[in-house]
Amino acid sequence: ILQDPKVPLSTADLFWMPEHDPKSAANIITTLVAPHGFSPTRLAALRDAVPPAAFQSLPRPWIGVLVGGDGSSYRFTDADQKRLATALRSIAQLGAGLLITPSRRTPPSLVAAIAEATAGFPRFLWDGSGENPYPAMLAHADRFVVTADSINMSGEPAATGRPIHLFVPTGGSAKFQRFHGALARHGATRPLPDEVTALDDWSYAPLYAAADIASAIAERWQRRRAMLSGKAQS
Repeated sequence: ILQDPKVPLSTADLFWMPEHDPKSAANIITTLVAPHGFSPTRLAALRDAVPPAAFQSLPRPWIGVLVGGDGSSYRFTDADQKRLATALRSIAQLGAGLLITPSRRTPPSLVAAIAEATAGFPRFLWDGSGENPYPAMLAHADRFVVTADSINMSGEPAATGRPIHLFVPTGGSAKFQRFHGALARHGATRPLPDEVTALDDWSYAPLYAAADIASAIAERWQRRRAMLSGKAQS
């Protein structure tokens, strides 16, 4: 069972829960990030593919900008929207190419602020039409800017081992603080300055929780088979 199903832990032999949910037991396994479909094999295949034409005209490094929106823990005030747009403009002024994708939760005013701030600079801003560029962004971006309001949106780029600059809007919660604190300690993320004057580079061990969870399931299954086999022989 994935996530906390709000039932007694005797209900299943194994549960997966994220580390930032404070619950532990012998039949609970945890990982820093949530499982997702961007395995090392899939990312390698995406990297072997030719990048979208809209990317190819942009200068390197390519900065994947993953923009979320208001939720239960964070909200993008007018000041937050201006702060993010200004930071992205400062990155563009350094000569980087911006690969920007909003989400379904992104306020139209934030999209407009980003579009205005980066107008005239090399950038791709997805308008929701055509094939979703998100997988190609994950594979080909040299660095990322990610808003802190989504655990999945922060965790998926961490599968690449490439730098993640974290933008934190107004709000937060103890859960998100635990999660983002753990990502920072792992070396995946650093705060996004309000004005970027240099493009820092760093690396870390890529995080891919699905493989860790699958290994834990397989190990427990093999252990149980051995136990049942021993009982049958006795």
